Amino acid sequence: MVSSITNQVKLFSGTSSLYLAEKIAEAHQSKLGDITVLRFADGEFQPSINETVRGCDVFFIQSTFAPSDNLMELLLMIDAAKRASAHYITAVIPYFGLARQDRKDKPRVSIGSKLVADLLHAAGASRVMTMDLHAAQIQAFFDIPVDHLDASTVFLPYIRSLNLPNLVIGAPDMGGTARARVFAKALNCDMIICDKERKRANEIASMTVIGDVTDADIVLVDDLIDTGGTLTKSAKMLMDKGARSVRAVCTHPVLSGNAYENVENSVLSELIVCDTIPLKKNIDKIKVITVAPLFANAIRSVYEHTSISSLFENSKQEILKF
Repeated sequence: MVSSITNQVKLFSGTSSLYLAEKIAEAHQSKLGDITVLRFADGEFQPSINETVRGCDVFFIQSTFAPSDNLMELLLMIDAAKRASAHYITAVIPYFGLARQDRKDKPRVSIGSKLVADLLHAAGASRVMTMDLHAAQIQAFFDIPVDHLDASTVFLPYIRSLNLPNLVIGAPDMGGTARARVFAKALNCDMIICDKERKRANEIASMTVIGDVTDADIVLVDDLIDTGGTLTKSAKMLMDKGARSVRAVCTHPVLSGNAYENVENSVLSELIVCDTIPLKKNIDKIKVITVAPLFANAIRSVYEHTSISSLFENSKQEILKF
């Protein structure tokens, strides 16, 4: 018998994340709600929820990668549910776009992630659920609860399954040391850091390595991969310095520009990513691990009012610190 609380829970998907939302709904043992998007000739669009959500706990699943229409569609869906008297609205954003704009690092620039946080709140979101923010402190931009899921929960079992003889975790830059340390402690292995100096975004001027990489099987850990230029250059430098193999674990496969060619032609043994963003094409070196079961369990924890942190089985305390 289906409980009354389950009857009040409804999952909906935005256009760009339907592939992932279907897997989340399957893992949640439910079906996606009926929603359509009316599109006008000039490019304007209007989401329409085709079933009642009055008094329901509603979850909208949509990553906000480019184009910005994906973010706007999410905001309009939230607004529609609010105006239809939904009880509680959660924005499930596997990839939180504009997260790299998390601080004012030069004069006269916007803080895009703070603006998105304000927009989600203004639209009517009661809660946000996301994964591996570019900077964990972005959670402080919100005046509503944020569930920050950690992809290490799905990556660690895969890395263990590789049985690498001399595993070393690598941070691709100084900012990634906290994330890499979580992996290194959970896997009980050493860690190295690639210290890089950038000329501009996506372009490095110089790079040095902190730590011993001789005969090491290195796994670089990062929250996202964009053009892949920096990551593939790091891999080559590590191999030149004596590493036996280099892999990379990146939660969000942004993969813009020549990224696919950069990865395919690199010395990387493989690139392991999550399905928070759909791949534009499949290549042999890219392995995708789904996060659908993790999100399905987190959604269940939200409406059953149980602990989210209990989902993180590996090095729980270190993950929570990160």
